Amino acid sequence: MSTSAVEITLLGRTYSIACPKGREDNLRTVAREVEAQLTNLKTRTNSLSREELAIMAALNIGNELFEEKQKNKHYMAQMDERISLLQSTLENSLIERSRKDD
Repeated sequence: MSTSAVEITLLGRTYSIACPKGREDNLRTVAREVEAQLTNLKTRTNSLSREELAIMAALNIGNELFEEKQKNKHYMAQMDERISLLQSTLENSLIERSRKDD
């Protein structure tokens, strides 16, 4: 897969990032989200260095990802349960129908 260079700006610094072709918009969107996190942290805690801001932003984003994964696991478990219930209901209905036909 070929790549292209995408320029993003974080806290006033511009970075050229290699990105797979077709995913440039995704990278720009993520960069905007990271910039928002960094700006928010910088506003709230003016004494942190760039490195500390980056670590805090990474931890915040990592926590958001973890929470979304947990929600997804919970949702998938609910869907598995509903599918099992639906299968059981259908099987019972088919059994009842076959008994009536006999």
